[in-house]
Amino acid sequence: MSADDWAAEALVVLGEKGLGGIAVEPIAARLGATKGSFYWHFANRDALVEAALARWEQVTEGIITAMDEEPDPQQRLRRLFRQVVTGATSNGVEIGLLGNADDPRVAPVLRRVTQRRLRYVADTFAAIGFDERAARQRAVLAYTAYLGHVQLASTAPDELADPMADPDYFELVVNGLIHPVRHAPHDR
Repeated sequence: MSADDWAAEALVVLGEKGLGGIAVEPIAARLGATKGSFYWHFANRDALVEAALARWEQVTEGIITAMDEEPDPQQRLRRLFRQVVTGATSNGVEIGLLGNADDPRVAPVLRRVTQRRLRYVADTFAAIGFDERAARQRAVLAYTAYLGHVQLASTAPDELADPMADPDYFELVVNGLIHPVRHAPHDR
């Protein structure tokens, strides 16, 4: 077992049981490893939690790197949104971390990842042609939509079944973010 194997499994457990679920013996059993293997790589449970958090941060960077392979920013945004929305329904890591946002180990990582994600999405909107302000606004809107989706996937997953199966739903969300808002003249 490598340290990365332990961190990866701790991240899975975090998604299933939250931060409090990360415990050495149960993870060792899941991995078919010994506690000795754990202590070969980590001084204590906190070190494992920190390694799992670092791995989660690396996952974000991996997604961004993969998205950058798409040269068209609109297609990149569509691909990104589809991947993260689909991922939100398949693991609870985000909810587990948000539920522990006040933990001193989680808070700085959550802040960095959130800032990185927002910056990347804003840069993508800017590449589409939005000015800096509009790109930032749309990035925040997209991210809050994502977090709402994550929350709904956690608390009422049946509510997502029909919309996610409907391609028009996905198009509604993405097109609503990509296309400029047309302002109606104000009545005077």
